[in-house]
Amino acid sequence: MSKFGVLPPWLVLDPLLHGWLLEDIGRGDRTTNSLLAKDVTPGTAKWIAKAPGIIAGLPVAARVFQLLNEKVSFAPMKDEGAWCEPGEVVAEIHGSLDALLMGERVALNLAMRLSGIATLTNKYVEQIADLPAQLVDTRKTIPGLRLLEKYATAVGGAINHRMGLDDAVMIKDNHIAAAGGIGAAITRIRSQIPYPLTIEVETETLEQVKEALEHKADIIMLDNMSLDMMSVAVKLIRKEYSYIKIEASGNVTLETIRAVAQTGVDYISSSAPITQSKWLDLSMKIPLK
Repeated sequence: MSKFGVLPPWLVLDPLLHGWLLEDIGRGDRTTNSLLAKDVTPGTAKWIAKAPGIIAGLPVAARVFQLLNEKVSFAPMKDEGAWCEPGEVVAEIHGSLDALLMGERVALNLAMRLSGIATLTNKYVEQIADLPAQLVDTRKTIPGLRLLEKYATAVGGAINHRMGLDDAVMIKDNHIAAAGGIGAAITRIRSQIPYPLTIEVETETLEQVKEALEHKADIIMLDNMSLDMMSVAVKLIRKEYSYIKIEASGNVTLETIRAVAQTGVDYISSSAPITQSKWLDLSMKIPLK
């Protein structure tokens, strides 16, 4: 399984993690603070998989605990992106028990969410593993979690589409309507964007594909086209401009992704690995003294 996931630096992620910890801890952990003195009682915990799947987010989970107490040791027992079975130990954590208990929920929630995304992403990737097409994600992410959710799709074997509106130009149906057509939209945008931003155009008909070709779009998206129309569009684009990248999108499922890839497109974008994934069930256990 290919793993392309690269986490942003902690300079970027730490403010997010701080916010999520503050949301959970609030004015203080009433239970833990009543039981344990701060930084006094050492302990050990294990993370155990309760369902099969691909593990993602362990470095993020480790950082959660270390923000609470920099002396906490988080030792992964599985590599990031590795498959786990129910009952397997995923990680061992050593440190002050108050930090382990206060960080438990935030750390587990993130790892379960990201592991679920990586697991479903990989199922999609496996369907087209022997074909040239590559799976890419979308911007359909939970606000605040985009960087990590897209990281998880990469761990699962996909590649990231643009992270945000400033990464690249994508002219969608509403942009086309607002501009009065594909040609007008490309012309106006090309005169204003900096080099080397690319221009991608969403097309729904063969006429729109031809217009996008005429105005030299860098990437052409075939959106919600039938397989037959998609095949015709791919041949049209390859004949005219073989260097133009082709992306397919719209209602891609595990059952249809292979047929879409067989039309000859370069990329297949789908929100499903993020929007339709289930959390991978993990639990933290501290041995009884």
